[in-house]
Amino acid sequence: MTEKILIFDASSLISFAMNGLLYELRELKKIFPGKFIIPKEVKQEIIDKPLTIKRFELEALNLNQLLKEKILELPTAIGIDEEKISRETNDLLNLANTSFLERDKKEVHLIDLGETACLVLSKILNKKNIPNVIVIDERTTRMLSEKPENLKKLLQKKLHIRIDIKKENLKHFKGLKMVRSCELIYIAYKKELVRIKDKKILDALLYALKYKGCAISTDEIETIKKLG
Repeated sequence: MTEKILIFDASSLISFAMNGLLYELRELKKIFPGKFIIPKEVKQEIIDKPLTIKRFELEALNLNQLLKEKILELPTAIGIDEEKISRETNDLLNLANTSFLERDKKEVHLIDLGETACLVLSKILNKKNIPNVIVIDERTTRMLSEKPENLKKLLQKKLHIRIDIKKENLKHFKGLKMVRSCELIYIAYKKELVRIKDKKILDALLYALKYKGCAISTDEIETIKKLG
């Protein structure tokens, strides 16, 4: 049976860390038939850089502990060359950030290195027929892959300007599977892996993630709660 891979972006791991949910992440890893992988670009965002900033040092140490415990691992753990990821990340980053244009042809910056590296790793694994899902809380990246026309509408509303799309670029972002931290914590809840046992805990978990960066609407939260 082919091992499955969860690729974690910085946004999702930060959501877990800021809400004190790293215990639940460890418990999820115990039941997951595969590996939790982060590209080195994500490691730089959640560990290397924050370790130099006093405000974020403790959070970075907690996440670094996950690496030491091999809860999180780097792509070399699954035989993927990190330099290949980095090279392809630069190319895909350029495509992403030149795909949406303002009225004067000014390019709209959409995504950064970390999330782009996750997309690249997913594409590499797809070519190898290795099942994988990207865990990402960033709405822009998800919309770029899943609903680019909706992203165009969102940008036009936000920037109050017409946006054009280089549609030939969009094919590079299709076919990628993504989930958010809220979906993972729902699985943890259903599997009874959450430490706190209280009838309000699912509501509390979902809203905590929403207010700490997970792009989830109130309606979505209420739908998940109805699933129980």
